[in-house]
Amino acid sequence: MNNLPTKYILKILLAPLILFAACSNSYVNNIDKGAGYKYIPGYPELRVVASGFIEQDNTASINIASEIVEGSLVFKRKNAVYQAEGIIEYQIIDLDNSKNVVSTQQFPVVLTDSSNKLSFSQNTHKVERDFKVTPGSFRIVTTLTDNNTGKQIERTSNVYIPDPDGDVNNITNIKILSKKTLENASYDPVTTYVIQNDFDSLKFVFQITNNRSTDPLTINTRLLKFESDTSIARPMNFNNYGPSSIEYKGIEYSDEIEVNTNRRVLTNQGNVMIEFTFPNLDRGNYRFEVSSELDTENELYKARDFSIKSKNYPSLRTPKELAKPLYYLMSKDEYEELMEIEDDTELKKAIDRFWLSNINNSQIAKSVVELYYQRVEEANKQFSNFKEGWKTDRGMMYILFGSPWYVDVTLNRTVWRYSYNSSDPEKNFVFVAPKLKNKFFPFENYLLERSSDYYTVQYQQIEFWRTGLIMKRL
Repeated sequence: MNNLPTKYILKILLAPLILFAACSNSYVNNIDKGAGYKYIPGYPELRVVASGFIEQDNTASINIASEIVEGSLVFKRKNAVYQAEGIIEYQIIDLDNSKNVVSTQQFPVVLTDSSNKLSFSQNTHKVERDFKVTPGSFRIVTTLTDNNTGKQIERTSNVYIPDPDGDVNNITNIKILSKKTLENASYDPVTTYVIQNDFDSLKFVFQITNNRSTDPLTINTRLLKFESDTSIARPMNFNNYGPSSIEYKGIEYSDEIEVNTNRRVLTNQGNVMIEFTFPNLDRGNYRFEVSSELDTENELYKARDFSIKSKNYPSLRTPKELAKPLYYLMSKDEYEELMEIEDDTELKKAIDRFWLSNINNSQIAKSVVELYYQRVEEANKQFSNFKEGWKTDRGMMYILFGSPWYVDVTLNRTVWRYSYNSSDPEKNFVFVAPKLKNKFFPFENYLLERSSDYYTVQYQQIEFWRTGLIMKRL
């Protein structure tokens, strides 16, 4: 081996990786990762999921479920009430012929509120529509326009509907529905990768087209849970994460736990709708997968990834949720003492004491608290991946320092600049992604290049928050 040229050594070392990628490619391409929040400050917030199904009469349809964050729209006073107005447009494009726009339809969105509380609400207004199509591959472009501001946001998603009369077995997209814990609650489509943990149960729905032959078709399903990083970002002046640590890797798809397995044999030809329901899933990152006849030319495989986070996510409402992000402003002893408080009322009092003991002016303290938790929530929407956005390195920096003035992005490196001077070491921060976002690793996991030199700038920024001086530096 030592006598081989370097290029041959590299080929030998890379061969297993290339083989793994080739073998895994067909599976990875059939894993639906779900959508992120794709939050843009100041714009309407729109979350969309599209699913294709075959009806009982063998016609095909696309279901598009949209959620509009109420507080992301601008309300204006009109006829003694506050009102937000918008237009949601659905455009369905045939991917087999991109010039063929199958359907374009618009629907009005009107929200009214007598007290203007909806302007601050993170609850969502749901819009769900069904569209008749022929079997095939489609791109759905959903656009939301806020009529009061003219601002517009767009989301795209792809759907494949197999031909029910074809002689090839197939699996449709896997649709996740969530049922709230409220009485008489119905199942609603899940529109993002993240699922709030306020549900009574989750339902997974898909269809099998079993037309190839009269032979029985065995369908296997598995619910998997993956090990992932759940830690809060460590201080800027600490050491960098080691390459073998879970913080560095982010999520371990090779380290899976089987939560549930099931086997079902289909004996009849035709289209079969299959549902699985799971109650009481813990927080974490999951995959629900459906397969049949693996490692054969007729293999079938589809999967849907999802993550379960807190019931109020991306918002923070409970005392425990409000306490945890104070990690970035407290000493280790202060934080440990705070987190030992189990009673919610006492914990809320301790949080209030923390802010008021450092900021003597209650009005300024109120403004600082609002700003801090606004940034925490925005960090959740912008930087969420396998863990909460506020826990990520970019989330930490966003909370402490706000939006960067400039952002420079290269292949696996991004630089946040808070100065016109690009060489100022105290105002320019480098983040590096150990893995690039791709079909095998669908997350952006940028890690700050830490340095002991950051101790002073970090200490100063924390003091600005603790004393309320942060309001003068906006």
